[in-house]
Amino acid sequence: MERLQKVIANSGVASRRKAEELISQGRVKVDGEVVTEMGIKVGKNNVIEVDNVKISTEEKVYFLLNKPRGVVTTAKDELGRKTVVDLIECDKRIYPVGRLDYDTTGLIILTNDGEFANNIIHPKNKIDKTYVAKINGILSIVDVMKLKKGIVIDGVKTAPAKVKLKKADKKSNTSFVEITIHEGRNHQIKKMIESVGFEVLKLKRERIAFLTL
Repeated sequence: MERLQKVIANSGVASRRKAEELISQGRVKVDGEVVTEMGIKVGKNNVIEVDNVKISTEEKVYFLLNKPRGVVTTAKDELGRKTVVDLIECDKRIYPVGRLDYDTTGLIILTNDGEFANNIIHPKNKIDKTYVAKINGILSIVDVMKLKKGIVIDGVKTAPAKVKLKKADKKSNTSFVEITIHEGRNHQIKKMIESVGFEVLKLKRERIAFLTL
């Protein structure tokens, strides 16, 4: 027996968090009865429906994508822009794990495994993500130390980060900085760089845990 939201997530219909929303909205039935209570356990013999469609456990698939610029990190875009899902030929209902900004490139995972996705993005698991940012200027040692110790963003201090100045070009007054964080706050790298007085010109994610470009 497993929790209903976990079974829905494992079916590939939605992530566990989204599955909980579907349950609370009264869009899930178990053996023909609407269920809105969290934590209910179901077994193999129970018939589960989401929006009146019976779910089934499907083969789990996992993709690593090097996301280009100008592509949105979502399964469907209301504005009709190209999405990361559009770049992969797959007969399963896959979705991206976490997000990358429209103008950010690099590594992103796509899957239909809701439990796996939840483990990757959940803050408590502290999964490292490494980015390389091109910035307009050259970080000083003081700037690097500030970023390493944590920066206050939107009133909350970031966790300690690993920061390394990879390359500096004094002629163009630009540099490349490698930053490793385990949080996933909105525009976090860009805001961290802005907090020490610089702007991110380009941003690429190169690694998630042991997975690299």
